[in-house]
Formats: sequence, C-alpha cells, structure tokens
Amino acid sequence: MPNRLAVTPQYLLPKRLLTVFAGHVANMRGGAVTHAIIRKFIATYRVNMEEAADPRIESYATFNDFFTRALQPGARPIADAPFVCPVDAAISQFGPIEHDQIFQAKGHSYSTRALVGGDQALAHQFDHGHFATLYLAPKDYHRIHMPCEGRLRRMIYVPGDLFSVNPLTARHVPSLFARNERVVCVFDTPHGPFVNVLVGATIVGSIATVWHGVVNPPRTRDVREWRYDDQDIVLAKGVEMGRFLLGSTVVMLFPKNIVTFMANWAPTRPVRLGEPMATVAGPY
Repeated sequence: MPNRLAVTPQYLLPKRLLTVFAGHVANMRGGAVTHAIIRKFIATYRVNMEEAADPRIESYATFNDFFTRALQPGARPIADAPFVCPVDAAISQFGPIEHDQIFQAKGHSYSTRALVGGDQALAHQFDHGHFATLYLAPKDYHRIHMPCEGRLRRMIYVPGDLFSVNPLTARHVPSLFARNERVVCVFDTPHGPFVNVLVGATIVGSIATVWHGVVNPPRTRDVREWRYDDQDIVLAKGVEMGRFLLGSTVVMLFPKNIVTFMANWAPTRPVRLGEPMATVAGPY
C-alpha cells in the first residue's frame, strides 16, 4: 500500500507543465549554470563519462547535448546475433503476447492496439507474438539503435499522459505504456514486421528520430502519422534510430514465431546496447 500511495501524487501533479519547463531548462545555454547542473547530475547518478566521445563537461552547451552524448567508437560492439539489444537499459518485462495482451506488471496488462494508437490492422500482426520492454535509467546512454536491419514504413505520434515510467510506477499505474505519450516506429525486416515504441514520460522534453528530427513538441491532441513507402529508408542493425531528450522506455513488438530471447534474460537485469538479445525462433 505505501508504494501505491507513492504514485498517487503523479495523478495530481501538472505533468505537462513540468515537462515543458524541464525541456526549456534542458535546452538552455546557461554557461556555468548548465555545467553545474551537468556536474550535479553526473555525481548523483554516477554517470560514466570515460566512455563518452567527449568527456569534457565544458564541451556541452546544453544539458540535452550532454544527455544525448555520443559514445567513443567501439564502446558498444554490435554482436553477431540476429537481434541485439537496442539500448543501455534494465529489462522491465519481456515474453509472449497473450493474443493481444502485453504484460506490464503483476495485475496489469494492456493491448497491442492501444499501444500503437488504435490501429487494429497493425496490432493484429503481433497477435501471439513477443514483446520486450526496456527501461532507460537517468545514468544510461539515451540513444536508441536498431536491434536488426529494418526498412522504415510508418511513424505514428500518439498523444497521451506523462507519468513516470520507473519500475514503481509500472507496478501501480494501469496501462502505463499505452497511456503515456509515445512515438510508434514501424519497420519491415528480413524476419517480418517489427515495431519499436518510444514511450515518453514526466520531464522527457522530447523524442527524436534520425529520419525526422524532433517529433514532439509540438504536442497535439490528435494522432499524427507519417508514411515512408515512397522512400528507401533502411537502417542497419546497430545504427542509431532515435533518442530521448531525458529518459524513458522502449517497447518492442515481434510477430509470432520470430524471436527466442536469450536464456540469461530476466526482469530487472541490466542490458547494454549491442549485446545479443534474441535468436530467430523459426521461419516467418
């Protein structure tokens, strides 16, 4: 009960206002003030700057420049595996999709249709498939990469709430990942369709992709969609596909009989970009 009460203030807080304010601060070119914020963040969350492409705090003009920092070449080798982990994160949940239901936490699940913004035809492709939900903590590298090669077909912005996505909130807020603001990226891969959902959260200033740039803001009340069938946008396994300007969660969807997750995968286990995530379960 105390844990449940701990998330109650999130229903009352002006989450959107806080997120807009955080976005302004993160984009502020504040000189010494910005660098002081970065130093405090590094100390608080024990960020490993030794693996950053540029470890000098003074080289970052804004907090977002620091937060979305690049890594040194070779810091995350890409494994020779069919599917690799797309982020530095902790495993929230993973496993089979029960018809169209994705497991969130004990007593909570949500539908693939709700997650992708109401498109039943898109959601139906993942009936009885598999999912993986990965939580990016503040200390993590916040660029998102491709788990396998994919050709971009669609991108869908789905408006929503801005609850925190930390493990405590995931245990107590129903349909959290289908409730929060999110960007749904749809790909064709050599193994069949693949969806990667970038889920926003409180103080996540924005979500960006490499082919579009910043998707939000603007934050609209309506679902927005972009189609790329007439463009040849193909992203190789391991390359960057997007980033969070402040942290959040990714939810991946795979069709039936496509992936078998690694035997050492378990909820709460930390994972790193490029390590083996899954093998091919069988022919598509």
